[in-house]
Amino acid sequence: MMEEEELEFVEELEAVLQLTPEVQLAIEQVFPSQDPLDRADFNAVEYINTLFPTEQSLANIDEVVNKIRLKIRRLDDNIRTVVRGQTNVGQDGRQALEEAQKAIQQLFGKIKDIKDKAEKSEQMVKEITRDIKQLDHAKRHLTTSITTLNHLHMLAGGVDSLEAMTRRRQYGEVANLLQGVMNVLEHFHKYMGIPQIRQLSERVKAAQTELGQQILADFEEAFPSQGTKRPGGPSNVLRDACLVANILDPRIKQEIIKKFIKQHLSEYLVLFQENQDVAWLDKIDRRYAWIKRQLVDYEEKYGRMFPREWCMAERIAVEFCHVTRTELAKIMRTRAKEIEVKLLLFAIQRTTNFEGFLAKRFSGCTLTDGSLKKLESPPPSTNPFLEDEPTPETEELATEKGDLDQPKKPKAPDNPFHGIVSKCFEPHLYVYIESQDKNLGELIDRFVADFKAQGPPKPNTDEGGAVLPSCADLFVYYKKCMVQCSQLSTGEPMIALTTIFQKYLREYAWKILSGNLPKTTTSSGGLTISSLLKEKEGSEAAKFTLEELCLICGILSTAEYCLATTQQLEEKLKEKVDVSLIERINLTGEMDTFSTVISSSIQLLVQDLDAACDPALTAMSKMQWQNVEHVGDQSPYVTSVILHIKQNVPIIRDNLASTRKYFTQFCIKFANSFIPKFITHLFKCKPISMVGAEQLLLDTHSLKMVLLDLPSIGSQVVRKAPASYTKIVVKGMTRAEMILKVVMAPHEPLVVFVDNYIKLLTDCNTETFQKILDMKGLKRSEQSSMLELLRQRLPTPPSGTESSGSLSLTAPTPEQESSRIRKLEKLIKKRL
Repeated sequence: MMEEEELEFVEELEAVLQLTPEVQLAIEQVFPSQDPLDRADFNAVEYINTLFPTEQSLANIDEVVNKIRLKIRRLDDNIRTVVRGQTNVGQDGRQALEEAQKAIQQLFGKIKDIKDKAEKSEQMVKEITRDIKQLDHAKRHLTTSITTLNHLHMLAGGVDSLEAMTRRRQYGEVANLLQGVMNVLEHFHKYMGIPQIRQLSERVKAAQTELGQQILADFEEAFPSQGTKRPGGPSNVLRDACLVANILDPRIKQEIIKKFIKQHLSEYLVLFQENQDVAWLDKIDRRYAWIKRQLVDYEEKYGRMFPREWCMAERIAVEFCHVTRTELAKIMRTRAKEIEVKLLLFAIQRTTNFEGFLAKRFSGCTLTDGSLKKLESPPPSTNPFLEDEPTPETEELATEKGDLDQPKKPKAPDNPFHGIVSKCFEPHLYVYIESQDKNLGELIDRFVADFKAQGPPKPNTDEGGAVLPSCADLFVYYKKCMVQCSQLSTGEPMIALTTIFQKYLREYAWKILSGNLPKTTTSSGGLTISSLLKEKEGSEAAKFTLEELCLICGILSTAEYCLATTQQLEEKLKEKVDVSLIERINLTGEMDTFSTVISSSIQLLVQDLDAACDPALTAMSKMQWQNVEHVGDQSPYVTSVILHIKQNVPIIRDNLASTRKYFTQFCIKFANSFIPKFITHLFKCKPISMVGAEQLLLDTHSLKMVLLDLPSIGSQVVRKAPASYTKIVVKGMTRAEMILKVVMAPHEPLVVFVDNYIKLLTDCNTETFQKILDMKGLKRSEQSSMLELLRQRLPTPPSGTESSGSLSLTAPTPEQESSRIRKLEKLIKKRL
């Protein structure tokens, strides 16, 4: 039992001595030691083996044991010393804590003594300064009293002087004195309960009332309301009276201004009464000439009488405009049937000129929200369609196409007087709109007649776009109409004018452009009887003449110009019209119409060149390719195709030099049309010998190089073809080359031939494979096994080639479309 207890004690001791790695690392850092006994992984067996490596070394065992016992005693002494030292430290700590508590108590007592002394000092300071505060309050009240007495003295004296000066009409002195009295009176608002102060305030108000009535009477005497005869001139008294009116109730100033302007315009109302001849629109210049003379007369006689900040000259002009607008609206309602377009435009032009004169002469500071609703100015424009429109009196409208592309002039500041008179013409603008409708109709008819008389445009030799002159004339006229209408109104009349623009843009597109495109015997997507009856081998297809090609290019260039200019016209109209009406301006339909004309023109050019190449392709398909004995230069049909391309493409390119993007579209569409047709005719070449296939491969490569060079063929300046076009040609003609390479390959062994076909043609299918077998001249019995092997070797069966049901769900390939056309031709020929 004792041994077991000792073992348990040893195990517990060992468990206590097993420290964590972090604690052990910290001990090693604080107490570094090389002694094996201090290691955490100490092994007693290894340590003993180190001390006694051999049996002979056991002779020193007593010496080693003595050293270990000595070390144990030293460790016990160190531990005992440390434990006793810790006991003394605890006693020292308690003693230090007691001393600190005593020191804190002493410090607290000293702080309390200091606080008591500070409170006593504060009380002493309050007692010392109590008398000083009383003196300060007394001084402040005394100063206020003295100031108030001075103000009262000034107010009393000022009121007496004001009443005396008012009786003597000394308005110059009154103006200065009255302002001072009113400023002094403001200091007594809180003393109005004192009877004397209230009495002085009432005397000031009475003096102001008397001054107002007196000044109005003086102006009435100087400028009587009745009669038009005026006194000799202004007086210094009235000039000083205006200074006084500036200080009085604003209604006095307004009454003076109202009476003066009414008296100043009384003659105008008499001279231009509704029943007078000069009141009609044809003599509208006389109205504006009259007010200009009156403004000059005012500056000479009364310019110094009224203060500058009253802006009397501008007020007279603004009131004249209001009266004129009312009178013109009244007389135009009465004589509406007599208003003609020329007369209306004449009156509008003169009126807008006068409004421009007012904008140069005056700032518009007297205009109020109630007098005129200012039109919103359009946002700054980046539209290159038009430069800022010049006024009719300074510059004529542009008459050439080039005028539309001139740099813009700096935008003039907004005219605050715009529409102040001319708004009266807005209800009668229907006359102008109807006139423009008629004029544009006549203009389109003249364009049609001129085109028939002059014929198509001449061939272009300067590498420029043969744009029809009529389109520039049309848009110049549109510009003129838009300028005139926008000067009048930016509301509903602009919408009505836009509708007229849309109507004649469509008429121009169909009557001038689309209506003059050369007619063809075949449409873009169908067949006619005449085309089906052509069976002459190698016969030349009907081609457009040089003049017709130039006409198509000219119409295409014109449609492109009209498309771009119509878009710019739409942007300009949106700038001119009111913000609330912008959504109602939309010329997208008209732009689509011009896009249709462009597409039709390109399609005609493609059809013409494509049809010119048809006889050569037909000749290729009817050659006896199995009888070709040797490979020579390119075949005659290739020479014929190249000849047609070299004849047509340079003409088209030179006449579309100003619209390069549409020439690129022409090239792309021709490639998309010619290459499938070439492959279709290639499948008709059967059977083909090995030599014949090599000749066809040479011809295909020649055509491929010509097509790649198509955009710059026959040009002195060689340009790199667009990447989009090159991709189409390379893809299509490479397919034709791969077909011929499959034809050239031996068909045995079958697996190699089928794998070669799948490798060379990425879009491989059984139908194309069967056509290639027909080109090789293989029998049907041989083809069936090869087709079955192809179906097995295909990675994924292509949809749409195995069954007729799937064929109906996909778009027909060019080969399928050609097969259907051939069947239709045979059917019609049999019935005929």
